[in-house]
Amino acid sequence: MPITCFGDSPRQGTYALFILLSKKLNLSFGRFLGGRKIPLDPGFYLYVGSALGNDPASMPLARRLVRHASRSSGKPPHKIRSQMIRFFKNNNLATSNLQPPTGKKLHWHIDYLLDNRYAQIINISIIRSPLRLESTVSDFAESLDETFIIAPKLGAGDTTRGTHLLGVRNPETCICAFEQKVTSYLQELKEHSSVIE
Repeated sequence: MPITCFGDSPRQGTYALFILLSKKLNLSFGRFLGGRKIPLDPGFYLYVGSALGNDPASMPLARRLVRHASRSSGKPPHKIRSQMIRFFKNNNLATSNLQPPTGKKLHWHIDYLLDNRYAQIINISIIRSPLRLESTVSDFAESLDETFIIAPKLGAGDTTRGTHLLGVRNPETCICAFEQKVTSYLQELKEHSSVIE
């Protein structure tokens, strides 16, 4: 299953996208680095983001992830999108009226990569939590032996630290190591909160 979900309650949270790029690109990420193009080799990439929203009855995670799996100007969506929508509905991350966006505009750094036809989301890790975990989770990703920085601060336009879009040397070991770190961290959080109570 290309979608792993930690937790089962809120519809908010943090996520990691594992992306396969099948062709070398020189890509501009909007205004990042003044619009300078960054060379991206074929291979795997990891992006960490979050969708917290303020209304617990809404579905920020599902909407954000379906948006990521959609492309602008009527281009075909990522192959994983229909599977994502089914998964979200079956796991109470979305209601039956979840629809892909129409008229998507490129906004975040990651949009510029995901809008390219040579990029495909191949795996998603979701952490269902209302806590602001994006910077911590991106630190985990950055600390892995399997990842490397493409450009400092790439993908982290709305956070104060870290790099949220990274290159990946080995996707299988990276996904495994990343999910182990997340599992350990969530266990620590749970133990800490039970001590406080």
